Amino acid sequence: MVSEHAPTSTAQVLVASNRGPITYTLGEDGTLDAKRGGGGLVSGLSAVDDKLWVCAALGDGDREAVRRGVGEPGVRMLDIDAGVHADAYNGIANSVLWFVHHLLYQTPVEPVFDAEFRRQWAAYEAYNRAFAQALAEEAGPEAAVLVQDYHLALVPGMLRELRPDLRIGHFSHTPWAPVDYFRLLPDDIAEQLLRGILGADRAAFLTRRWADAFIGCCTEILGGTGRTRIGVHGLGADADFLRRRSREADVDERMAALREQVGEGRKTIVRVDRTELSKNIVRGLHAYRTLLETRPEWRERVVHVAFAYPSRQDLSVYRDYTAAVQTLATEINGAYGTESWTPVVLHVKDDFARSLAAYRLADVALVNPIRDGMNLVAKEVPVVSDQGCALVLSREAGAYEELGEDAIVVNPYDVVGTADALHEALSMGAEERTGRTKRLAEAATALPPQQWFLDQLEALRQE
Repeated sequence: MVSEHAPTSTAQVLVASNRGPITYTLGEDGTLDAKRGGGGLVSGLSAVDDKLWVCAALGDGDREAVRRGVGEPGVRMLDIDAGVHADAYNGIANSVLWFVHHLLYQTPVEPVFDAEFRRQWAAYEAYNRAFAQALAEEAGPEAAVLVQDYHLALVPGMLRELRPDLRIGHFSHTPWAPVDYFRLLPDDIAEQLLRGILGADRAAFLTRRWADAFIGCCTEILGGTGRTRIGVHGLGADADFLRRRSREADVDERMAALREQVGEGRKTIVRVDRTELSKNIVRGLHAYRTLLETRPEWRERVVHVAFAYPSRQDLSVYRDYTAAVQTLATEINGAYGTESWTPVVLHVKDDFARSLAAYRLADVALVNPIRDGMNLVAKEVPVVSDQGCALVLSREAGAYEELGEDAIVVNPYDVVGTADALHEALSMGAEERTGRTKRLAEAATALPPQQWFLDQLEALRQE
């Protein structure tokens, strides 16, 4: 088996993820423009010089770049059939695995694991196999391979068969479902997913809670985790980058614009999220409306600055959710707004500089996900905040494990409780708010991205 996939390169550190560090856009004149991405994984990988990143071509520009042989050193982009990728990514990863791990199904009517699901599952297998084969070809002898997330859950097992000499890690950036919910999946599929990840020498998670849930699933379904070691690495905020970037001129410009929208002397409740179902934006808006209904003293004195950036708009359920957010914000403004006060300032166009400006302005940060692997916004706001902010945090966010002691913690389904928490946060004295913000920032930056990645690499290499 090994001889069929003898390494064609000597890469000693490889990373595999659906999305890579670079995206290509195809212009009307046929030119290709490259744009580098951000995020914790990109930051983390900057700690390693000699690495190879294997990723999927996600759009027409990426696929054309692969066909033309355009690329950059250290990145191999896979031109997987667009239909296979769509079925694997939207059909399985985002519409099944994401829903299972975030507990999002309306179980009286969904899921329905029918013949169409099985067809899409075959695409998910093919997609994972393409990654496993590419990694087998590219990895040098006994190289370390770090496979990322639910998109590639089958890769470790497939790669282990092709290249038993490799040291393989898998990292889950999402929560892991408790066993009773995980067993919504067909029995053979549930077992296949677990065995796929257990092909790794080491499976790692963002919090102990998610690691324990995975162990629980393995114990119940397979009888244990076998030889696979389990680790926890709580990704932190990149303090140096955030503090530097948040003081640049474009952020100052957006702060001035936001201040004008908010109005003089008013407090701000800030949220920055993708319009992702698990982020719970609609219940957050309901809680804000409840605050205005039940605590009229806050009318005209507070503005909810809500950045809800559209996500996965090729799925109808996400388009509907984005529309619901916009509709509810309009209703609140219609019911309570005055000539001089707009209760909800909603932006749906992604703008990182504007997000940082909102972080700096925030009196209160609202982070109330139904369920979240970590939630870096909860960690970033205290780091960037100018005057200190109170954090209203869902107990279902992974960040709760590290930040819960200095946050105002809420049950994400309890709208009245969240409204009360917003009132408490808005009423917090300056001294208490400053102290909490300092402690939150320290906890939030305990494991910055580069160290987070190096810790995983070191743990994988230890036997």
